[in-house]
Amino acid sequence: MNEEKRKEQKKRGVKRFIKSFGYSWDGLKYAFQYEQSMTIHILTTVILIVLGFVLNFNFQEWLLCIVLIGLVISTELINTSIEAVVDLACPEVHPLAKTAKDTASAAVFVFAFTAFICGLLLFVPKLIPFVQNIW
Repeated sequence: MNEEKRKEQKKRGVKRFIKSFGYSWDGLKYAFQYEQSMTIHILTTVILIVLGFVLNFNFQEWLLCIVLIGLVISTELINTSIEAVVDLACPEVHPLAKTAKDTASAAVFVFAFTAFICGLLLFVPKLIPFVQNIW
């Protein structure tokens, strides 16, 4: 990338700031369109939000739920970007490329599993009495 192009990209201002939201939106659309895991995370998010309303979450429960959802989706986006950069830098199969992609994927797995355990601790105590009241 030449110096002029770099200076152009470094410009600041309201217009540039607003354009950055478009770039972020493009990234979200790409991940949702091409990454199966992101689709699963988004569908899970919708289910959890509906369930949070049904179970009448309090402020702290909503806070924890929203933070965990945001972090899981963020780690998935980071994983997607790492995979894209690795594919760009190393189009052929290479052991280090595999390691980079596998460890990025493992980071998502670890965080998603951690969020799942937190979700169980958050939802199950509220789900049990809710289900008992229905039956």
